[in-house]
Parts: sequence; C-alpha cells; structure tokens
Amino acid sequence: MGFTLSGFVIGMLVGLTGVGGGSLMTPLLVIIFKINPAIAIGTDLLYAGITKSAGILSHGKMGHIDWSVVKKLMLGSIPASLIATYYLKEIDLTSPITLHWIEVGLGIALIFTATAVFLQPWIIKKVAEKKIKRARHTNMLTILLGFILGVVVTLTSVGAGALGVTALLLLYPGMKIKRIIGTDIAHAVPLTLFAGFGHYNLGNVDLMLLGSLLIGSIPGIWLGSYLSAKIDESKLRCILIIILLLVGVELILNK
Repeated sequence: MGFTLSGFVIGMLVGLTGVGGGSLMTPLLVIIFKINPAIAIGTDLLYAGITKSAGILSHGKMGHIDWSVVKKLMLGSIPASLIATYYLKEIDLTSPITLHWIEVGLGIALIFTATAVFLQPWIIKKVAEKKIKRARHTNMLTILLGFILGVVVTLTSVGAGALGVTALLLLYPGMKIKRIIGTDIAHAVPLTLFAGFGHYNLGNVDLMLLGSLLIGSIPGIWLGSYLSAKIDESKLRCILIIILLLVGVELILNK
C-alpha cells in the first residue's frame, strides 16, 4: 500500500511539474523505504519508461517531436547505456562501498537537476529574446549530450527529463518549447526502457515493486496534469528545487 501511495504522490508531482519521476522516485525508495540503491534505480528506469510512453503518443499526434534530434541523441545514449551497464556488471553491487558511491552519484545528479530546473525559466526567456544563438557543430554536440545522458541515466535513473530539456534549449534555441519537451520525452522512453532492461538482466529490478508504483502513478499523473493549470508554477518550482537540493545533499553526506 505504501508503494502504491508513493507512486500516486510522485505521479501527481510529475504531472504538476513535468520533472521526471527518477528525480523524485529513486531518492524516495532509497531514503524512506531503504530499498537497495541499485534495485531502486533499475526499477525506476522501467517505471519511467512505461509512464512516459503515453507522452510519445500525445506529443507525436501534435507534431511536437523532432525525430532527427531523437535519432542523434540515441546515437550517443544507447551505446553509452551499454557501456554503463557493462560497468555495473563488472562491479559488486552488494558491496557497501559500491552502494555508497551509487548514492553519491545519485545525489550529484539531483543537484544538477535542481540547477537545471532553476535555470530553465531564465533560459526560456533568453531564447525568446533571441539572446542565445545556436551553437556550432550542433549535430556532434547532440550526440555527445546523448552519450552523457545515457551514462547518467543508466547509473542513477536521473537526467532524462530536466537535464535533457535544459541542454536541448541551449542547443536548439530556435525550437519551440513544446517541441523541445516532446523531443526529450521521445528520447527518454527508449533510453529508460533500454537501461531498465539492462538492469533487469543484472537482477536489479523488483517487478512487484514496479507494479505497485505503476498502479498509483497513473491516476496521480492524470490528477497532477489537471491541477497544474490551477497552481502557481513558480512557487511549485521553488519547492521542488529545495527538495531536490536537500535530498541530493542528504544522499552525498549519508554514510
């Protein structure tokens, strides 16, 4: 029951803020429920891939996905995820030292996510004012971004949402924000599913836990999306940033 309720709450926050569930769900499982960090990450990756899948259909119908950018991102992210999964296979995921460093990596990723959430309104404003120019070598930088996201997402389950959107805003300032978000989701789904199945093969996925989270999250996401138009986004964003920072620091300092 606790996991289903957690899925509902996290799903509602995802619907309200648009920030990926990995930034919220994985820390909750690790800190509150004391789930093994490797299992929390692996389970959350499949959770994220499944819950985000509906986003591809809706954004695709509205023409909010740039598939050429998605392909470039995947050129970097899928090989990177394979490399990261192989690395996880070669280390002892039951070792306290390994689990500690996984938590530290997760904490660092959360702090970067909080920074990205904080900077997004400023970047969107500068893009609208045409003060950010498109970078040179955008194709190579997009593949590099995919590679970085592939490693970070596979190792921590964090980064496919806020980090991806923020980076794409900088790389493609001429692209509309709805198209940026749709493109990011279209890349996040195959990446999280691919990484999630990699973790599944390593034994890092709890299917019962996954089912409980999904049962709660689907109505939670719907309710959050409905309430998002009625709640002050700036205040919600500030609360989210503070939570991400505090949880990130807690994971880094936790011994």
